[in-house]
Amino acid sequence: MSLHPVLQIHDCHIIIRDQSILKQVSFEVDKGRITALVGHNGAGKSTVMKAVTGSLEKAGGTISINGINQDQNFSEYKYQFSYIPEEPLLLNELTVFQHFQLYQKSYDIPDHLFIERIQVYAEAFELMDKLDEYPEALSKGMRQKAQTICALLPDVPLLLIDEPFMGLDVYAGAYLEKLLKERRDLGTSILLTTHQLEKVHDLADDFVMLKNGRVSSAGIVEEFDQLDRRGSS
Repeated sequence: MSLHPVLQIHDCHIIIRDQSILKQVSFEVDKGRITALVGHNGAGKSTVMKAVTGSLEKAGGTISINGINQDQNFSEYKYQFSYIPEEPLLLNELTVFQHFQLYQKSYDIPDHLFIERIQVYAEAFELMDKLDEYPEALSKGMRQKAQTICALLPDVPLLLIDEPFMGLDVYAGAYLEKLLKERRDLGTSILLTTHQLEKVHDLADDFVMLKNGRVSSAGIVEEFDQLDRRGSS
């Protein structure tokens, strides 16, 4: 099978307060594949996500999506991905529906597709009666659902998801897992972090394991299964 890299990270180095958090990290996420970024707390998973989104400045290395270099053309680069952070990043002055409208305008989503997806996602995530609410009136789980819908509205080459199932109830988590598999099958590339190892087995095609800010191993998920079994035996 011929694979086409969508996300390419090469020799990424991140320094925070004089401490090297990521050290020459390199890996790729291929088109139509779900790649799980795994590792213990502090391994650097969320730092990788923030580096890819551009919210953390690199000390070295390159990151590109579909051949668009983050440093050379960030204005085009940022429309190549959408992002679900571990903690919802919602604006207190906007209602849930206004957040959705903001994403529609930012990604130039056609009205018919926007309306269709809002109806489907808001009903499935049980947010229909919360569309006019402000974030401060929502539970953390509801805020996470709103943030998740925002990221799912546009059709982008790459989805970045940091701990996607945190804060979601069982039903919402199962629905999100179904959506991610559907997006993958339509050609979307997905990079996600998770502490839930069963999700790696059930959801991912590939894995990248981080240890102390470095890539310690990577491959197809069947190889991760073997590592996991050896580690638990």
